[in-house]
Amino acid sequence: MKKIVYILLIFIIIFCNLKFVYADDIQEEVFSKNDLEDIISTSATSKEELILNSRIAIAYDRNSGKTIWGKDENKRTAMASTTKIMTAIIVVEKSNLDDIVTISSKAAGTGGSRLGLKKDDKISMMDLLYGLMMKSGNDAAVAIAEYVAGSVDGFAVLMNEKARELNLKDTHFVTPHGLDNPDHYTTAYELAKIADYALKNDIIAKVVSTKFYTININGYPKDLSNTNELLGNVEGVNGVKTGFTNNAGRCLVTSVNRSGFNIITVVIQADTKKDRTRDSIKLIEHIYENYIQVNIKEIADEKFTEWCNINKGRININKAKDSGINLQFNNLENNVVVVKKQDLDNIKIEINSIFELNAPVEKNTIVGKLKVMVKDVVIDVEDVYIENYVAKKDVYDYFFECFRAYAHWGRSKKLKLS
Repeated sequence: MKKIVYILLIFIIIFCNLKFVYADDIQEEVFSKNDLEDIISTSATSKEELILNSRIAIAYDRNSGKTIWGKDENKRTAMASTTKIMTAIIVVEKSNLDDIVTISSKAAGTGGSRLGLKKDDKISMMDLLYGLMMKSGNDAAVAIAEYVAGSVDGFAVLMNEKARELNLKDTHFVTPHGLDNPDHYTTAYELAKIADYALKNDIIAKVVSTKFYTININGYPKDLSNTNELLGNVEGVNGVKTGFTNNAGRCLVTSVNRSGFNIITVVIQADTKKDRTRDSIKLIEHIYENYIQVNIKEIADEKFTEWCNINKGRININKAKDSGINLQFNNLENNVVVVKKQDLDNIKIEINSIFELNAPVEKNTIVGKLKVMVKDVVIDVEDVYIENYVAKKDVYDYFFECFRAYAHWGRSKKLKLS
């Protein structure tokens, strides 16, 4: 009897460990359309103080590449199936999407969320991409890795090379699917950067924005539906990827475009699927309710013109042949920035310059700084410079100056005598 209990105990431990290793999207709780509608209606409220269940989150401005709002957004974390965003990048950049792939036993045996591939199945790389991103197929991820790089390990090398190319300091990949591994991690900020890069590819952007699609396996159709519950249900949502493992919790990377205001939100380590859905919607609505895009270039140009009208004539260039100068400032890091609506009146442009120079002055000589601030926080500093070359007077210039001065003196004396 003790032996049987011991065997059962071992079986339970093994079973639990397998569940832990292979937990992914399809293991999540399912909620109905009515539940989703209820979550959307109750979450679409905006408060000045945003409180999320998710332990890690970010709202990322795609135009500037800056964080709008964050919660431990630079903390390393497991990323679950959001890993597949990078997998998709490698697929479109390193393979021919028309190629037909034969599924190996290893790919067919991969656990977790699955496309449902079997050994020796034949499927196009394009359909594998749809299965990867819409169905979150771990079997599709391994099939892709083996075809593109020969192995999962070889594919991870390509993923990490791309991470370095994108200057990601806190991201490292071990697998193409994202099942938990201590050496497989990212941050919410860097995951947003990965998503932003991926969405610049038209093929990936189309795949992740697709709600329903039909692929072919061995010539037979298979219907897919996107695991992203916000797609088609929340205004402006056009991607990107869901995820779930025990270490990463419930995850969701979302791309939203409302009237050209493009953001990416990331929530990681939410306790439940409802929490990740609710948090994502709350974060999205909070950003669009409380923040606005501002053309800071227009404001800077206007303030710079005003400053030049007052101060350009005060810049004295000693021994200059011609005192005329053209002032300009360097291109701003971002022409359009996102600011809180309540801070619109707190945007400031400060300009300073030196007022004494000696000729000659070379082209593009820096004479000052233009500083952009929002609520006393500096968001950009650019050089102010003289565009044109200012030559130094030579002996002929001094001769003609003396001649003109003498001629003027003579005329003045003549007028006095008359």
